[in-house]
Amino acid sequence: MKNQLNRRNFLKGAGVAIALPMMESWMPSAMAAGKGKTVKRFVCLSNNYGVYQKAFFPSTTQVGAGYDMPETLKSLERHRKEFTVFSNLDHGFTGGHQGVPVFLSGVRPILAHNFPEGNISLDQKLAEHHGAATRFPSMTLGVRERNLLSFTRTGVQVPSIDMRAAYRAMFFEDTPQKKISQAERFKRQNSILDVVRDQAKSLNGELAKQDQQKLEEYFDSVRTLEKKIQQQEPWLDRPKPKAPIEEPKPGNGTEEQLKAMIEIIALALQTDSTRAITCVSGFANGDFGLNGGYHGFSHHGERDEPVAALKKIEGFQISMMSHLIDLLKAQEDPINGGTLFDHTSILYGCGMATGTHSTKNLPLVLAGGGYKHGEHKVYPEADGERIPAANLLLSVLQNSGLEIDRFGPSTGTLRGLEWKA
Repeated sequence: MKNQLNRRNFLKGAGVAIALPMMESWMPSAMAAGKGKTVKRFVCLSNNYGVYQKAFFPSTTQVGAGYDMPETLKSLERHRKEFTVFSNLDHGFTGGHQGVPVFLSGVRPILAHNFPEGNISLDQKLAEHHGAATRFPSMTLGVRERNLLSFTRTGVQVPSIDMRAAYRAMFFEDTPQKKISQAERFKRQNSILDVVRDQAKSLNGELAKQDQQKLEEYFDSVRTLEKKIQQQEPWLDRPKPKAPIEEPKPGNGTEEQLKAMIEIIALALQTDSTRAITCVSGFANGDFGLNGGYHGFSHHGERDEPVAALKKIEGFQISMMSHLIDLLKAQEDPINGGTLFDHTSILYGCGMATGTHSTKNLPLVLAGGGYKHGEHKVYPEADGERIPAANLLLSVLQNSGLEIDRFGPSTGTLRGLEWKA
């Protein structure tokens, strides 16, 4: 029997209890007005150290639906038909920890100038697409580890917040004084941008071609800030949804915090506070009865103790992905019908394949989103035939409604990943 919760249940864990029914009294007005439109959502769950691959990937001889579930993925067994495991996808370069911030773009920051949209990450591309439809174009969350995944088109890293900050941003109303102050700040920023733009334009004719290109990049930054202000201003006077749960208490370690964060993610989607979320989790010394650090464990050298530690840490991360699937399956989708899971893509992975600094064969699992799932997909390994991981990113973007045919170093959408009719 599937561990699926009915609408009268509460989802309890780590100090959080999420009431399942969608209540009109705390539905954002923009959400209520959006009924009848197809809305897609995206969640990325990641870490900074890759995975222990021998426990993560099915055998490459087991292609398709009949694969043996690897040890690290065991908690996803009950969702077998609703996720896909990918082998031999990566971003095509070596670089160890430098691969971590490249995960959702496929573009190294030092090479961003070679791409029309720089090294913008998938979640920020979606944030641009959804615009002001939600109060928060995106949420960038971190559990003990820095979230290094999210970058704007101008190469600026989006800072992460913790679960309490996310909760307060979603449900705590600002004071009238703070709203006035924010409105004045928006007005002041717009005035400054007007002056800066006019002054910069007057310089353009006096600059060499190379400097004109730099000035255009500067204009892009100005336009990005202007757009952000335009998106945020309408939400200043709109009431926030009423909190269906109490404010979560800080967790005592990553294990407890990650479960609470997963439930906050479900709540953010449930209230349509945002449609693009990234979350990076780490490991707190003492969790699972383990002594040491995640980074140290990741340099395991095939020693039994650190390998066992990695299996526990990464197995728990995957179990939290499974928990999120349960939460979203239990929630009706008030905009599209069906459940929230039906219209949410959940991607687990990392831009560094293993803690030994390999960036080849990234650990990638995709669930939900309306795809035909249930298989282990194995792609060519040879450099001449290899399929870029960016093709998967492009597929997610197209599935989310973006009409684009390239993203970063992609060569097209991912072969073999089909949508349901």
